[in-house]
Amino acid sequence: MTAYSKYAKYLTTVVGSYSVPRWYESLEKEVEAGKLSRADMADAQFRCTQAAVKDQEVAGIDILTGGEMHRRTNNRHAPPNAMLNFFWEKLPGFAKETRPKPITKKDPDVFHPAAVCVSSIGYADLGLVEEFRTVSSQTDRDVKVTMTGPHMLAKVAFDEHYGDIGKMMQDLAKVLNRNFRDLETAGCRYVQIDEPLFAVSDDAEVEAAVEAINLAVEGLKKTSVHVHVCQGNYAVGEEYDGQIGHRYFDYGRYPTDLICRIRCDVLLVEHDFADRYEGRLGDKRLAVGAVDVQDPNVEAPEVIAERITRLRWLTPEQTLITSSCGMNHLRREIAFGKLKAMAEAKRILLAKEAKSAA
Repeated sequence: MTAYSKYAKYLTTVVGSYSVPRWYESLEKEVEAGKLSRADMADAQFRCTQAAVKDQEVAGIDILTGGEMHRRTNNRHAPPNAMLNFFWEKLPGFAKETRPKPITKKDPDVFHPAAVCVSSIGYADLGLVEEFRTVSSQTDRDVKVTMTGPHMLAKVAFDEHYGDIGKMMQDLAKVLNRNFRDLETAGCRYVQIDEPLFAVSDDAEVEAAVEAINLAVEGLKKTSVHVHVCQGNYAVGEEYDGQIGHRYFDYGRYPTDLICRIRCDVLLVEHDFADRYEGRLGDKRLAVGAVDVQDPNVEAPEVIAERITRLRWLTPEQTLITSSCGMNHLRREIAFGKLKAMAEAKRILLAKEAKSAA
């Protein structure tokens, strides 16, 4: 019996975000103009959550999310951005204003509306429990709640208080830990922490980030911790809806050795980075991002399955199938097609496994 034999083979899951309707932005403008209320926007977000859940169910995804639909009011990376601004706005210690901040040396014209930390970060209910209950009420499948990690929350912000990103991450981790413990109490069995900036940070900073993440999940007993590590998935510009995402953070050293120090059950990584984890995972499992969200086309299930089977060192029980990043920038029919292809790839792999065992 292997260390992974208790797990189902080739579980499928999503990274988090799902296709954002083009009309989100138009609806938000109507709200800002006073023609619609915030309650109208909230109703649209709820209905989009229902639709995202249903798409995942129909496609056959095992562990699903609400698509992070309620965290967005439009489909560009403007406030409240689903990964950053949505949470900064809730956290004591951050000013309400934002300032533009360049985020990648690959393109000086790409920036983020970054929050400003002006005092010590205090506790806030980040809405994760409410999200879990809302999504769980729409499905009988396993639900995962995603959360931006302490490193990204700290690194993209302007720091006018701490002067030490390590201390800032520690305070953020304490807030996350309380929210995660509340999630566990509410019955949530899957949480995911998202960190895309490790490859553009020096080792000392990554080590501090790992310590903060481990603090954030300290004390969780029943909840499976997933950590998503990627190199970004931004899409910006006037023709946003025709663009694919961009890996703006895939330069610098990819610190596999430090990432593997994170105390988690599953690491989610792009399929072309999966080989770097051979011999380093320990008792962790690997969710292989075999569905490429930077590809605007739907991959054949056989292609997805091949991206899994070439990793001969991974056992079926040790392997999860996922996408390389979130699907917020993809058209709905493309995102749904990728979900179905992911589930079909699982069926192909299970059939091959059964045939070899016969």
